[in-house]
Formats: sequence, structure tokens, C-alpha cells
Amino acid sequence: MTNHGYFSGNPKTEWLVDANGNDRDMQVIENFWFIDPEEKTWPAPAGSIINGASIPRPLWPLVGSPYTDDYRRASIVHDVACDDPKVDRKDADKMFFHACRAGGCSPLQARWLYAGVRIGAWANASLPKASLTKETLLFRVPFKTSSEEQLLQEKFHAIAFELTGLPDELPIEAIDAIINKHFKL
Repeated sequence: MTNHGYFSGNPKTEWLVDANGNDRDMQVIENFWFIDPEEKTWPAPAGSIINGASIPRPLWPLVGSPYTDDYRRASIVHDVACDDPKVDRKDADKMFFHACRAGGCSPLQARWLYAGVRIGAWANASLPKASLTKETLLFRVPFKTSSEEQLLQEKFHAIAFELTGLPDELPIEAIDAIINKHFKL
């Protein structure tokens, strides 16, 4: 069995009230971290603002919404890593996969969640900026056009189908190969 890493414990957070009514943000109130399988520390320092996993809203019905299930702790360190300009997004997403597994996600669920954050990275880089506001880039509000939602959902369904039934300890490179058939990352 593969060691996927470990967390420093249970995170301590506080809900923040947003003047715009989007009460999804939380603040980390005690230092929290994840140690990945290569012994790299992924910190979420006290004071960090998080908003849940970086999975596009159109995929929430398929993989889950922020702050739910066994990937909650993984989403905290992933949010902080994605906000750090010194961290490569692909590295942050790979860490998210391992953190999902360390947090208790099944191999299939972790693969689907990993695909979701990779699709999020693709959407940030590829969808027309004119159709995305700052909030949609962070996936805090729905996409403005249903065609974008439908595209993401259809591609995710195809990826999820291919990821189902594969060996539990499938290398992340094999998962990437499946995702890259559908999205050029």
C-alpha cells in the first residue's frame, strides 16, 4: 500500500461573512499542513483565506461541493498552494490527489477529484476571459453560459468513465494521460 502522506491534525477554521452574500470563505486560525509522500510540507498558515476545493461549480453535482466529504482537509492545503505564485498548479493538484487519499478518499474518488481540479486548472487557462469574472475564475459563482458548464460536465463524464475500474494504485501519470486526452494541460 502506498503512503500518501499525512496531515498535522484537524484544521481550525472560522467562517467569514462576505458583504456580497457569498459566505463560502473561511480563515485558517491555527497553522495546518500536509506532508506529501516525498516529505514536502504544504502549509496552510494561520490567517490563510480558503474557499473549498478548486473544482468548477458545474462539476459539484458529480464529485461533491466544497467542505464536504473526506477531501475537506485536502482542499485547505490545495487552496493555499493554488494562491501561492511560487507553486506550480500541477504540483498543487498532485499534492491534492495524495491529500485526498490521506484524508480517507477511496482511490476512485481521489482520481475523480484530481480530474476535477485539473479541469479547474484547464478552465482557468483556457476558457474565454471575457466570459469569466474574477469570481468565476475562483469558481465562487456559476459559469455565465450553459455551454461552458455542459462542456466541462461532458468531458468530466468521459474521464470519470475511463478512470472507473482501474487498479487502486494507478500511477498519477496514467491518470494524467487519461485527463490529457480530453483537456490539453
